[in-house]
Amino acid sequence: MKKLILSIAFILPVMLFSQTNDVKKKVLMVVSSYGKDMGAARPGYEFDEFSQAYLIFKNNDLAIDVASPKGGKVEADKYNKDKPYNKILLEDKYALNLLEHTKATADINAVDYDAIYIVGGKGAMFDLPYDPSLQDIVLNLYHRDNTVISSVCHGPAAFVNVKNGDEYIINDVELTSFCNIEEELFGKKWVKEFPFSLETKLESRGAIFKQTDFMLSKVVVSGKFVTGQNPFSTTRSAEAVVSSLGLTPVKRELYNDERSAYLMQELLDKTKTIAWAEEELAKNKAKYDMPLIAAYGYYKILASTENKDELLKGVALVELTSPHFFNENLQLLLAKTYISLDRNEKARSILNDLTAKNLLKEQAEKLLETIS
Repeated sequence: MKKLILSIAFILPVMLFSQTNDVKKKVLMVVSSYGKDMGAARPGYEFDEFSQAYLIFKNNDLAIDVASPKGGKVEADKYNKDKPYNKILLEDKYALNLLEHTKATADINAVDYDAIYIVGGKGAMFDLPYDPSLQDIVLNLYHRDNTVISSVCHGPAAFVNVKNGDEYIINDVELTSFCNIEEELFGKKWVKEFPFSLETKLESRGAIFKQTDFMLSKVVVSGKFVTGQNPFSTTRSAEAVVSSLGLTPVKRELYNDERSAYLMQELLDKTKTIAWAEEELAKNKAKYDMPLIAAYGYYKILASTENKDELLKGVALVELTSPHFFNENLQLLLAKTYISLDRNEKARSILNDLTAKNLLKEQAEKLLETIS
């Protein structure tokens, strides 16, 4: 009997320790309540960002709750239901139920959570900064050990009014968010109604703002803060949350748009060559989003008219996709850009091709006259 009691006395702490270790880490995902009519009447949250982050948390065995300032059903901005991550999420009845019945932030007990992940979308600019309950949740996590405070895109708007005493909690913290150049290029519908510029406001609160080129992946980890710059930073920011919780993110197959963004980043950072990219696309065309790469080149050209080196980077991206994706308007822009760079032979070749195909023929012929 004495031996049995000793054995139980030894085994019981081991069992309790094992059970404690088996308890799942819990993350609270927060989305804006502001959206209406899929962004037509009022901007909401970004479904792409929610679905990508949710799937990473789920696949890494985190427990997930979803909250919003008002609670109840929330509306995302219009999104592409055929994106692979969205298709998976739309088949997940549990996840959809969480979005149909979000918890009100006022009803959240912050001590139940190890991390918060604030989803972006332009709606975040209108309600998240002014939600006192959300501020209380963030401040609770800020004061507790081994917690993570994270967000992506416009999500850091939730931090701008959170204070610890007389000091903003983001003072001297390295952060990123949707930045001013991205607002200028992609935020035209609602940006004039924003209560503030997010990048500028974060800096005014003492944050050390970090960014990469527009719409490329950038994740910043600073203390317990994890922030992602834009939608293409979602997966890596979510995985950084997993890592910050002491877990190793499970390996996964990259999405085509994600892989395309990383390829562009490697080219623009000059860690990979155009020759490498040409070979990679030729071998693995089905794994890349060609229209996305071409569109990025288009915006790069538009944003770089004052900088020849940056302009050439945009041209290189459009040319890279030309064997795999053709758009006459994009080709016309490419011809105009070559003319501005005094590379008339390149422009002439493109314009002759357009006229031969009877595409934008009148505009192409007019441009040809300027370089004849």
